[in-house]
Amino acid sequence: MLYHVRMDVRLPPDLDPAERTDIIAREKAYSQRLQREGKWPQLWRIAGEYANFSILDVADHDELHTLLSGLPLFPYMDIEVTPLATHPSKVMG
Repeated sequence: MLYHVRMDVRLPPDLDPAERTDIIAREKAYSQRLQREGKWPQLWRIAGEYANFSILDVADHDELHTLLSGLPLFPYMDIEVTPLATHPSKVMG
């Protein structure tokens, strides 16, 4: 199943700099592993914001929830999920 996901990151301004560096490095490693596995085929930065639009390709809602809640930045994110369906006018090829 495909999902369009918007993730807005809201790190606390008083977060310890070492903790910030660590959590961002763990986030990058986690997300890149999911990209290599094909579960996160699209990742786009939203210009001017600490946010992204992503397309995730997972088996079901439960897998999506597990994947998102496993993000190291998850406690600091506002996440909006939209399930996607094939449009009837899409040219299949």
